[in-house]
Amino acid sequence: QVQLAESGGGLVQAGGSLRLSCVVSGCTFSRCGMGWFRQAPGKEREFVVAISRSGGTTGYADSVKGRFTISRDNAKNTVYLQMNSLKPEDTAVYYCAADVSWSTYYHTSVSEYDYWGQGTQVTVSS
Repeated sequence: QVQLAESGGGLVQAGGSLRLSCVVSGCTFSRCGMGWFRQAPGKEREFVVAISRSGGTTGYADSVKGRFTISRDNAKNTVYLQMNSLKPEDTAVYYCAADVSWSTYYHTSVSEYDYWGQGTQVTVSS
């Protein structure tokens, strides 16, 4: 059974930084495309960033380009999300997701991911 466990969320002031981690178990991690999504209260879950299974390609939502960076360590079965210059509008529950379709590219749609973590809260104060 594939399981994803996020960590690293918390409360930070605007302009600050956080690093989220997601450890994946139960699958061959190097075969999984990975993504980060977020959901604010009263809003739909939205795409933030994704990385292909090789790590060779990445995609970012316009709202986070230049501030967030995704990376992966296939030896540790872990994907990271480095978030800099955080803004109050970044406040949300952040979810890690795995795509096990063996796609060589990354995906940006919720429906294209097969497994999800429980989420980690990120709160940015103004």
